[in-house]
Amino acid sequence: MTLLITVFAAVITTIVWYSNEKARELKIGTLMLTYWGASLMWLVDAVTEYIEAGADFFIPEAADMINDTFLGLSVVALGLVVWTIAMVVRDSDHVVRNSLIKTAGNPNSGRGNENSNNK
Repeated sequence: MTLLITVFAAVITTIVWYSNEKARELKIGTLMLTYWGASLMWLVDAVTEYIEAGADFFIPEAADMINDTFLGLSVVALGLVVWTIAMVVRDSDHVVRNSLIKTAGNPNSGRGNENSNNK
């Protein structure tokens, strides 16, 4: 299940990256390569497990399927978190920097208009 989930995530991000110019600006390629790397890792894991277990590899128990599903979803979620952090750190459009400058320059930001100069 982990292999299937990460391959689906990799294929979806590849399609989005290929078909959308804005996605390329948002560096979806980084997320795409992360998912393809995870897919390759799970493929190697599946091959080695098949070599060790033989045909029993294709008859997993229900508990193992559930655990693998949660692990696959966790890997996809962690990839999204890492990509989001990379986007915030990279901040190519200076959105974070500009919002921090506005907040630092205006000590009353976020508190409403308590000290407005309406005369």
